Amino acid sequence: MTVDTTALPAVASRRRMLLRELERPDLAVSNVTPNWFASVMGTGIVATAAAALPVQFPGLRLGATLVWALAALMLVALCGASAAHWVRYRSVAARHHENPVMAHFYGAPPMAFLTVGAGALLVGKDWIGLPAAVTVDWVLWTIGTAMGIASAVAIPYFAFTRHENRPDAAFGGWLMPIVPPMVSASTGALLLPYGPAGQFRTTLLWGCYACFGLSLVASIVVITLIWSRLAQHDVGPAAMVPTLWIVLGPIGQSITAVNLLAGNAAAAVGAALTHALLVVALVYGFAMLGFALLWTAIATLVTIRAARARMPFALTWWSFTFPVGTCVTGLNGLSAHTGLVTIGFLAVAYFAGLLTAWAVVAARTFHGALVTGALLAPPKAR
Repeated sequence: MTVDTTALPAVASRRRMLLRELERPDLAVSNVTPNWFASVMGTGIVATAAAALPVQFPGLRLGATLVWALAALMLVALCGASAAHWVRYRSVAARHHENPVMAHFYGAPPMAFLTVGAGALLVGKDWIGLPAAVTVDWVLWTIGTAMGIASAVAIPYFAFTRHENRPDAAFGGWLMPIVPPMVSASTGALLLPYGPAGQFRTTLLWGCYACFGLSLVASIVVITLIWSRLAQHDVGPAAMVPTLWIVLGPIGQSITAVNLLAGNAAAAVGAALTHALLVVALVYGFAMLGFALLWTAIATLVTIRAARARMPFALTWWSFTFPVGTCVTGLNGLSAHTGLVTIGFLAVAYFAGLLTAWAVVAARTFHGALVTGALLAPPKAR
């Protein structure tokens, strides 16, 4: 075995640069990695899930609007922190995509944009008015969709060509870069009535279905790999167990997408096609709901097992929020189209779980980021 000694000076130089950057005094932005945007996703989904919950009660909409405002502020703050991270720690930031675990979380920023945009249209309009809400949603949807398609292409490409993955490497995070187009399909459906009539709306409708298919097929492949890993290897480190809940993300979001697209299709196509899309939405939605319930049970049992072994807190805990929230929005759609009391009950039950998870994870994140600073410490300080 020979060693290429000509590359050693360059490696040493890069290492010295990284060390100098991590020794800077502005450590607050030294560890702003892409997975931080999962906190915006997990917060924003609380608002969007509450907006169409089958059972509405006093204070729910106001609470949802407050949570949306918090998610919007978090998005602005994280965008600023990420920009500062890239400016002050460029060598560190430029290597995130080389990490076979961290790279996949580049799917979080686009979903954060899309979630906050949808929240503006669903509940934010109460405060900023409908015209402003529509404008905000169009802007964030456009940015989030462009970023999401880029992540769906680039991150798998890096995984295929640059990352070294063991046979047991598949984990829930592999879904992160390929789910954003599914979120674009759901949130794009909400914008259908607000686009120019004619070709634009029709193109948007079928474009959203294309995003749905892109994400669905890729997600099925990855979920199969995750199942295979769990069956042939083990559940992995306790800190990574929460990422198993990410599997619910594409499942719940796909149910949400087909129901929202069918519900808003009348703005773009005729009555007959709209009815056909609704039939597809119901058949698909209830079929996928079965798998969602199965995976919820499996993930719950594995999580309880890990909790008994003292599962450490990490940003991966935000995986308990957004995926569960997508199940709520999916159930909201099925409830609206069928009126089934059982589905409404399930939606409320999942929403209660979402609220509980969000409260716990948000409190732990606040403590770790702003009280102890442990979550913001650079890797070498941990």
